[in-house]
Amino acid sequence: MARLSLSALGRRIAPGWRTNDRRSVSSWPGAIVVLMALAVVLASAPAAHAQQTLPDPDQIKSQGMATPGGSVRPPANAVNLPDTSGSSVRRPGETGRPAPAMTVPGNAVGNESVTESLWDRVRHGQRGAVVVPGAEQGVLIQSAGEEWRLIRNDQVVHYGGMLLLAVLTAIVLFYLIRGRIKIEGGRSGLVIPRFTLAQRIAHWFAATLFVLLALSGLIILFGKSVLLPVLGPTGFAVVASASMQGHNLFGPLFLPAVLAILVLFIKGNAPRAVDVSWLFKAGGLFGSHASAGKYNAGQKLWFLMTIILGVAISVSGFVLLFPDFIAERSQAQLANLAHGIAAVIFIAVGIGHAYIGSLGMEGAFEAMSTGTVDTNWAKEHHDIWYAEHKGQAMADTGRAEVEAGAAGDGVMHGVRP
Repeated sequence: MARLSLSALGRRIAPGWRTNDRRSVSSWPGAIVVLMALAVVLASAPAAHAQQTLPDPDQIKSQGMATPGGSVRPPANAVNLPDTSGSSVRRPGETGRPAPAMTVPGNAVGNESVTESLWDRVRHGQRGAVVVPGAEQGVLIQSAGEEWRLIRNDQVVHYGGMLLLAVLTAIVLFYLIRGRIKIEGGRSGLVIPRFTLAQRIAHWFAATLFVLLALSGLIILFGKSVLLPVLGPTGFAVVASASMQGHNLFGPLFLPAVLAILVLFIKGNAPRAVDVSWLFKAGGLFGSHASAGKYNAGQKLWFLMTIILGVAISVSGFVLLFPDFIAERSQAQLANLAHGIAAVIFIAVGIGHAYIGSLGMEGAFEAMSTGTVDTNWAKEHHDIWYAEHKGQAMADTGRAEVEAGAAGDGVMHGVRP
């Protein structure tokens, strides 16, 4: 069809009209006719275009319309969406029968649903096939994370807090009832070398790290429930962030400190028959005398716990600090639980050890401060060891400290072993 210009169309409809002829009044009817015809054409254009491009609605219902992004309708064998009204979906922390084998029916049609079998497998962390490399890329949901969270918050935090409160309460009650354990015979004025300078440095290095890591770890573990209501979100965020950074910074140093304790204090910590009697008498805390060598049974147990719990805390801490070297998150979750449980036990027993070695017993702190102990203290608490080393007793405390710093109780009558 040949195209007509507006001017040509005007000439055909109104030959006497000219756009530039202002004097021709008779041309206005022709112009009006042209405009009306143009309006009719423009109004009918979208309808004509739609009739040519849009498919029949019945055709859309009967078959899917292919598009570059896929189909707007699911295929004939599509599976329905999950039905969450029933009880087939396992809740977090809920246990049930093991996940069935992965067999998805290929001919599911209509109202048939594989929600229970599909999500049951997903819930149990069954792997799928993926093209992205990685140990856990094929796991859609790592359900053990929810179980770890529940154990940490409901078990470790709850019972760990109760344990620490119980230990603190017991120490306060013991102090109020028993008081400070004093040297019964009073100070004799004679001292015996006991610990070397290397032993004392290793002890205080480990003790300092223990206090720093214990405080920061307790803030990380209990801070959200204890400090957050007191400090508020902003204040707690600063304290928690500083605790985490300090914990990660000083944590790796704890393993060398524990190994130094092992090397320098292992001599004399072997179990002996006298240790059984010491345990039955509770170390003489309630009045009866309990014999002991250089280390009593309580100190030997503390030494053993320091090595075992210290290594457990250090190894699990390295796993948490460098998670890229482990295969799966489940290993990090187990390491986190082991780290928290071992740390709570370590802190609880460490509080008791710190109390007895300082405020709880007169004369005990000097062993790790000057390296020497009063002879009466040694006779009352380590009588077997005192009998072996009483020849080293001297009134010159300065010389005794020098002797202790050099060789500790290895000095016998001035002869170094």
